[in-house]
Order: sequence, then C-alpha cells, then structure tokens
Amino acid sequence: MTASIRSRRKFLTLMASGLTLPALPPHLFAAEDDAGKPVDEAAAGLVLRADEIRFPRESFQTEIDIQNFSDGQAGDTRKYRILSRGNENTIVLTLEPISERGQALLMRGRDLWIFMPNVSQPVRLSLAQRLTGQVANGDLARANFAGDYTPALVGTEALDGVSTHVLDLTAVDRGVTYAKVKYWIGEKNGYPLKAEFYALSGRLLKTCRYEDFRTLGGRVRPTRLVMEDALKKGETSVLTYSNMELQDLPERMFTREYLRRLN
Repeated sequence: MTASIRSRRKFLTLMASGLTLPALPPHLFAAEDDAGKPVDEAAAGLVLRADEIRFPRESFQTEIDIQNFSDGQAGDTRKYRILSRGNENTIVLTLEPISERGQALLMRGRDLWIFMPNVSQPVRLSLAQRLTGQVANGDLARANFAGDYTPALVGTEALDGVSTHVLDLTAVDRGVTYAKVKYWIGEKNGYPLKAEFYALSGRLLKTCRYEDFRTLGGRVRPTRLVMEDALKKGETSVLTYSNMELQDLPERMFTREYLRRLN
C-alpha cells in the first residue's frame, strides 16, 4: 500500500467521524482513482461525510412520502418503504397508492429490477428512469454519491446566508443516475444543502434542496427534500422521510429469488 493511499484512507476515516482536521500538505492529496486520475481528497471526504448524514452507513429501514405539485397545485401522493443494506443493496416497496401495493424495486450495486404482482419475471430498469414526479428510480434506490461520482472541490459560496463548499461530481460511468451533480455542502457542519443534477449533454435537469434537519435514525439528517424540474417550471416533488430505524437486514433478502416469492 502506497503512502498516498494510506493517507487517503486516514483522511476519509477522520472526515467520516466528523473530526476537525488540520491543514494537510499537498502530497497527501496525490491518490488516484481506479482510472489513474488524481483524486481530490478534501472533496472525497466531504461527499462521504454528507452521504452518512443523509443515510446511515448501517442497514436501515425508512418510509418516504412523496407529494407532487404542478404550478403550485397538489397532485398525486405516493408512499414507499425503503430497506437498505450498506448503500449497495436496496428494496423499495410501494405502500401507496393501494392499487400499486405489491410493486417492489430491487437494487444490487447499480443493477435495478421492478417486481410486479402477477408478473412472473422482473423487468430491468435504469436508475435514471422516472419513478414519480421529479423523482428518478435512483433517487430512492441508490443515494451513494461517494461511490458513484468523482468529486472536485471548486470553491465556496454563500447559500441562503450559509457558507458552503461547492463541488462538481462527475459520474464514474454511465450506469449511475445522473451524469454530473453540482453539490453544496455546509462548511461548518458538513450538511448537504443543495444539489443540481445534469444530463450528459450538460443540460440542467432538476435541483434538490435538503431541508428540515432533525434527528432521524440516531442523528440529525435532512428529513425533507424538494426536487424542482429545471425544464418545466412549477413541477415539484416533495419527499418527506420518517420512521427511520437501524435494522439487521440479511443478504438473502436482496435477491430476485426472494422478491419473487413475495409476489
């Protein structure tokens, strides 16, 4: 193991623990990613810590209510239960509307399938496909920015009076939900505050604000996400998280065979 890799692991461990770090010399930021490109260690630490603020590192269960709006008028509402194991394996169960209860999404790594009652075979889906309103499949099934993107710290900016780090996140491959993300993270507390999601062409698709920070699943997290369509003004989805609990979820749950038996 090279000195730069050892330094990188130590840095990420400290960042994830929330410790205040001293100024680090430039040679500690000389690690490379799998493609041989230099890794921005400061940016990687910020994204990892923000991931762990959004969701537990451990296996957990939570519920999400989604309210869609069009030009300020409330539209349909949906409710899901999320079962997640280590940010790599996720099940998304549809609870409401009642007519769709029994549908389930299964994510393993970046592979995603939908299971439907009375349909014998699961259907392969893309993480980028729309689930409801402004919410893509990957927004619920996979929220692993640290694993899916190569980050770069590009500056600082005041956001609603709060000093933030501004980062550019570039997808590690085309299998992730978005090609590029611009990310605002609070300087003082490391909280994720805002994200802009872009297509491969560079077109802005939607924005997301992380709001209503309160204790959920053992620590303070954003419990409300507001997603706004950048192409159709007035089209918005509000995601509200509740009932988050750490759970011991066995690996065998996150298989197509297991979900087939449920249906």
